[in-house]
Amino acid sequence: MSYSTQNSPELDLKTLFPFELDNFQQTAIVALNAGKSVVVCAPTGSGKTLIGEYAIYRALSRGRRVFYTTPLKALSNQKLRDFRNLFGAETVGLVTGDTSVNREAPVLVMTTEIFRNMLYGTPIGEIGTSLEKVEAVVLDECHYMNDRQRGTVWEESIIYCPAEIQLLALSATVANSDQLTDWITRVHGPTELIYSDFRPVPLEFNFSNNKGLFPLLNNNKTRINPQLKPKSRQANRDRRDRQHEPTLSTVLSQLKERDMLPAIYFIFSRRGCARAVTEVAQVSNLTLINEAEATKLQTLIREFLKRNPDLAGSQQLEPLTKGIAAHHAGMLPVWKGLVEELFQQGLIKVVFATETLAAGINMPARTTVISSLSKRTDDGHRLLRPSEFLQMAGRAGRRGMDFQGYVLTVQTRFEGAKEAAYLATSGADPLVSQFTPSYGMVLNLLQTHTLEEAKELVERSFGQYLSTLSLLPERKQIEQKLEELTSVENKLGIYEENDWVNLEQLLASYEKLREKAKEEKRLLKILQKQAEETRIREMSLSLSFAVLGTVVSLKGKHVPTAKKSTSEPIPAVLVAKVPGSGQSPYSLCLGRDNRWYVVGAMDVVALQADLPRLVAVDYMELPGEMEYRLGQCRKGDETTLALAQQIPVVPLPVDAPEVLAQMQKLAKVEAQAEEHPVKEWGNPRTILKGWRRIGMLRAEIEERQTELEDKLARHWQEFLNLIEILQYFGCLHGVEPTEIGQACAAIRGDNELWLGLVLMSGAFDGLDP
Repeated sequence: MSYSTQNSPELDLKTLFPFELDNFQQTAIVALNAGKSVVVCAPTGSGKTLIGEYAIYRALSRGRRVFYTTPLKALSNQKLRDFRNLFGAETVGLVTGDTSVNREAPVLVMTTEIFRNMLYGTPIGEIGTSLEKVEAVVLDECHYMNDRQRGTVWEESIIYCPAEIQLLALSATVANSDQLTDWITRVHGPTELIYSDFRPVPLEFNFSNNKGLFPLLNNNKTRINPQLKPKSRQANRDRRDRQHEPTLSTVLSQLKERDMLPAIYFIFSRRGCARAVTEVAQVSNLTLINEAEATKLQTLIREFLKRNPDLAGSQQLEPLTKGIAAHHAGMLPVWKGLVEELFQQGLIKVVFATETLAAGINMPARTTVISSLSKRTDDGHRLLRPSEFLQMAGRAGRRGMDFQGYVLTVQTRFEGAKEAAYLATSGADPLVSQFTPSYGMVLNLLQTHTLEEAKELVERSFGQYLSTLSLLPERKQIEQKLEELTSVENKLGIYEENDWVNLEQLLASYEKLREKAKEEKRLLKILQKQAEETRIREMSLSLSFAVLGTVVSLKGKHVPTAKKSTSEPIPAVLVAKVPGSGQSPYSLCLGRDNRWYVVGAMDVVALQADLPRLVAVDYMELPGEMEYRLGQCRKGDETTLALAQQIPVVPLPVDAPEVLAQMQKLAKVEAQAEEHPVKEWGNPRTILKGWRRIGMLRAEIEERQTELEDKLARHWQEFLNLIEILQYFGCLHGVEPTEIGQACAAIRGDNELWLGLVLMSGAFDGLDP
């Protein structure tokens, strides 16, 4: 959707801004006037705030309102002062966690948490009373979405904000601004990305140790300065580097000598800032300001103390007179305001500040000094992220005053030029989602939304969007499996689910027959083996009583010409019994094929005791030169041929009755399988192979889809888990907040449930305020 632009005179940019606007500023203003939400991604200090100021001018000209959100109370306070100077004191109000000034003003500055809390009570798709006449919301320092503890607030603000309100997200450079823009378009409305890498004042990176101040990078600005590389033969490098750590006074002297003041000196703790101020102020031979600046400082400080006499004994006064100050959240707002004012006038030459000063507070400096490249976090000590480094570095360079901004990194006990060069040449980090359901979120959403509406909101998070993008390869794999499944089904003639059911039933029936046939074959082999063992035992006994000249049938592994199961038995006559390897003798037989065979009982498949014996064997000479080994075979001669021709052709031996019966059962099952209806679908083997592949594909697709859905439903599952906990503690009845739940929802803290339960328990009732 596009936003209402209302009929009003078009604002004259030259009147509002009597200087030439940068291209990205002009493009952003055009996008705003076209009714789109806008994401402006540009380096720190490039002039993004001007676009927010234009949005305010435009809204005021239409009788509308603008909410301007910031991540810090200090930044909100500064914006209040700046905007009052621009738009008038009555036009601008402020709402933070501890201050509320003129909250019905057309321009309302607030922390992002305050804006998010306003939205909690707004029904989906509606403009609540707190948002009436609001034309646009400016989300300053939107890259705070990366903040692990507070980033979820920016996501929630964007998700819950009514679509009729334009969003103007001002962000430092991030690697995935296009993804941020696409996400806002999906969850809020048409959004245009305005990206610029132009920096009005270019930066020069330097490195300081106790040997001096050096360029950090090579001439191409791509790698570390070769002069700062450790020598390959240098021993104990880490220990020696630590010895090169410069003192504070050394660093400041280097800056003064090179005309690189004023400077913001970033130190990652309030105590460290205070200690640095004290240390530098005690250096007698370090003078940062001239006589004229000292005189002006004295005058402004006296005027300040007249307005704030309670601060006359402050220990920070003496360093301030020398052009040295600290700036952090632990200081009184009026004192921070004085420091900011004096620094902007160039009277303070160095401010020792915590990292929060990098978050857009208007204190431009010629130089930023980053005292350490690592910091302590909740998860322990870690190296700065490139975006954190670049955010602080970006405070260097005053537009219209400096042709060059300077970023100075300092040798410490833990980091040196190598780490500094890595951060200086790294690209910006991508935005990641810190969206995390909390007790307060659950209770606040369920006060004004149904469970289905809450689910829709949760599933619109930036984290869900990024998860969807990251899972695209998995979706592609599922699509490929679905295509393969369709192809296999079509080859089998499966076009509808009924086809699959019918084929599945037929194959199940066919498989049952095949399994039955396998079982019948197994039983047949057992019976055949048993029958063979019985036959051999009986044949051994029969042969022991058989007389020479008895007609037999030969077949088996010791009968070379009748080894195969398909071979016909060879009619033969028993000529002699010769010694064997065991107790039973071998049989020397002459076959009808006029060959001599030495066989065992297992090779005699039939013995024709009812036929007359061939008496000619009584007059036959045994073959000479035979060793009578089992399996020996030798051709006969003309003298044996006459006898061989007398051997009758006897009927083939008959299988045992139980074997014959089992063979009939097997034949019946195989016939049923051969005539099975599944044959109408084609070759059963091919069909079965395809059917099994279909089953495997369906199971794999289902498993992958389940895994995909589980990953996508992670945030919603967390939401449901919190509901169970809240129900357990009586904060929810079903999904309706109870009285205790409503009390917890009204609390703004890290653990709303615990705080609410303690407050509602009455444990504090007897305590004095």
